[in-house]
Amino acid sequence: MNGPIGTVDKKWRLFRAWTSRHPIWCAWQVTYRCNFRCRFCGYWHDPMGSQDEPPVEQYVIGAKKLAQTGTLMVSLAGGEPLLRDDLPDIIRAVGRYHFPFMTTNGWLITEQSAREIMAAGIWGVSVSIDYASPQTHDERRGMTGAWRQAWRAVELLSAARIHKWQRVNVIAVLLDDNIDEMAPLAQMAAERQSYFMVQPYGFRKTGSHAYEHNDGPVSPRLMALMRQWPNFTSSPVYISQFDQFLRGGIPNCKAGRVFFNIDSTGDIAICVDRRSEPVANLYTDSMWTIRGRLRTASRDNGCMDCWYNCRGEIEGLYSPHGFLMCLRQYIIDAGRPPRRRWLTTRRPIPTGPGGAEG
Repeated sequence: MNGPIGTVDKKWRLFRAWTSRHPIWCAWQVTYRCNFRCRFCGYWHDPMGSQDEPPVEQYVIGAKKLAQTGTLMVSLAGGEPLLRDDLPDIIRAVGRYHFPFMTTNGWLITEQSAREIMAAGIWGVSVSIDYASPQTHDERRGMTGAWRQAWRAVELLSAARIHKWQRVNVIAVLLDDNIDEMAPLAQMAAERQSYFMVQPYGFRKTGSHAYEHNDGPVSPRLMALMRQWPNFTSSPVYISQFDQFLRGGIPNCKAGRVFFNIDSTGDIAICVDRRSEPVANLYTDSMWTIRGRLRTASRDNGCMDCWYNCRGEIEGLYSPHGFLMCLRQYIIDAGRPPRRRWLTTRRPIPTGPGGAEG
């Protein structure tokens, strides 16, 4: 593996990893620093945010080591990844062997940074927007103007795409008070040639159950919304289990077997919520040791506390329906969603309190 692996070869290596039951997804936390103060997330005051972060050279080494068992879908997460000035170089290092994705609050996206991220070879970028209301989004995110800048980031990223496989997503966290926001958010994403995704809040982010949705079934409403908006790209297999999760949890978590977490220090755990229980380190342990320890740690995993995308979407790939959805999302180069013929105008980003610049 002296040069970058081509896209077709990476897809084949990903398929081989899937058929051999190797992990196919990892969340790689590039930083725990964050410029937002979201009420429903505690990462911004995580003590790991003050620790040293690996330089790009270690991502080069780590990405090559991970490739020993095949290609992975790698979520470059945090914290806010764009607080790292070297993020494009990290994307380039990971993208040499894998499919890099990232999630951002959008605040630091500029025309230049959007171009740099796309040119570096990012496979997809998800921008977090939870409310159609600017004021409510800004209040929950702890940053005035966050909503307006997030939509501006979606527009800049959409315009900066270079390859036909590059995707821009709007991702919402389903909370206690925003189920009615999903339809307008899906529409606003479609108007900006972007996909829409949703995942339910998990209490391990803060230790509080206060933000959990508790106002009736949501899966039927979201499934109906998927039929209305073809840019709503969350897997139906995943969405159909939201209510089961909200009523008590979903057993048989495959953390450590099909997905895992890498901390900003290189420590590896079966998932991000178990990062205080690392089983190995990317830079000091062999890949075979890492795989074995992940499998061992996964055997006694009875956790039912989350239904994040990184769990539900990936576990869904191991059902026939979920695998067919995988073909549409990861195998076919559909970077832009299908566009409704009647959708010819775009809802403007409002100005004023909570939505104005500055």
